[in-house]
Amino acid sequence: MKIISINNTEQFLKKIGTKNSSKNQKIVESILKDVKKNGDAAVKKYEKKFGTKISSLRVSQRDIASAYSKISKEDISAIKLAKSRLSKAESAVRRQFKDITIKSSGTKLSKLFVPIDSVGCYVPGGAARYPSSAIMSVIPAKIAGVKRIVVVSPPNSSGNIDPLTIVAADLCGATEIYKTGGVQSIAALTYGTRSIKKVNKIVGPGGAFVTLAKYLVSNTVSIDMMAGPTELGVVIDSATDAEIAALDLISQAEHSSDTFCYALTPSNSIAKKIQSSVNSKLKNIQRAKIVKSSLESNGFIGVCKPSGIIDIANNLAPEHLEIISKNPKKWGKIKNPGLILSGKNSPSSASDYLLGSNHILPTNGFGKTRGSLSVLDFVKLLTKVETTKKDLEKISKSMKNLTLAEGLPNHYEAVRGRLE
Repeated sequence: MKIISINNTEQFLKKIGTKNSSKNQKIVESILKDVKKNGDAAVKKYEKKFGTKISSLRVSQRDIASAYSKISKEDISAIKLAKSRLSKAESAVRRQFKDITIKSSGTKLSKLFVPIDSVGCYVPGGAARYPSSAIMSVIPAKIAGVKRIVVVSPPNSSGNIDPLTIVAADLCGATEIYKTGGVQSIAALTYGTRSIKKVNKIVGPGGAFVTLAKYLVSNTVSIDMMAGPTELGVVIDSATDAEIAALDLISQAEHSSDTFCYALTPSNSIAKKIQSSVNSKLKNIQRAKIVKSSLESNGFIGVCKPSGIIDIANNLAPEHLEIISKNPKKWGKIKNPGLILSGKNSPSSASDYLLGSNHILPTNGFGKTRGSLSVLDFVKLLTKVETTKKDLEKISKSMKNLTLAEGLPNHYEAVRGRLE
């Protein structure tokens, strides 16, 4: 990882803007268009192109039973623990949703929390497996009260989804599971095919192509957020914890070669210790090629004044931000990351699984406006209004003034017609 001195945060932030690829967009648009037109045939074509041949897209009950037989009791116990801890947090939020009715001068206005009808949960897979992402997307949907919860996940070269992912989805309450991933699965969820009915909303993390696909279909179907590739920022002013920072940077960089992992510190000596520790560990870790590619291409260790670190953290708004500090209060003005992990014993890797927080988090700076996936993503606030002739009479004069001021006289006539 390179060490950079940041003297001008404004110039630094301009240089480090999000990379866009028009080539990638053309590829994604082409796949979306193909699946929209040709449905299941196109979905299967792309699965074959990317290394697997499948006859039936849907995971059957027999497939689910087979998946349970292939995993250990310890694995099931781990899934249940993650499910329990996340459920506790999401249920606490759900209990805060209180339907209300406001009555005023003959008008009754109600605000109701209503679950959306259907969701599609994207769970990464293929060469790797992410049962934890099934837990993180399905559980809040289930607790919110969504009736149709669809999971899509890339199959492996044998044409099957990893058994642990199937079991996690099933245990958490998925109603349908399909063997497809990538852009083609986002297209299927958006437009619908013979096998996969379209959904009202698509959620879940993914790589660059899946994230771009979600963005491009967001004018047709609702999405949760831009969630991928992985981002981790580490704010550190403790020299004794440089080793921990190195471990955490490596842990997130192993996701893929396009992750964005970096450290920010006011100390050049701490920066050198982190750099040395990362270089040393790269010699003996698994997935070293991916980690090295990511940290060398996208990562950095920035040395900056504390005020600059706060500005950078808030502007980049990373998916995860760890604060490893002798004085955590010093960093209290940092508020924009998707998830803030305080203290040296709060690693981002643990939050990915078992801390009760959700690991589906905003990337690409969207942490400035939203937090992690939660039950909030699976409900809509439905407003109902009922008024009386008496109240229409009361507002009639003001209604006339406002509608005429806006040049919309027929709005007023719709009220006046009821009063005559």
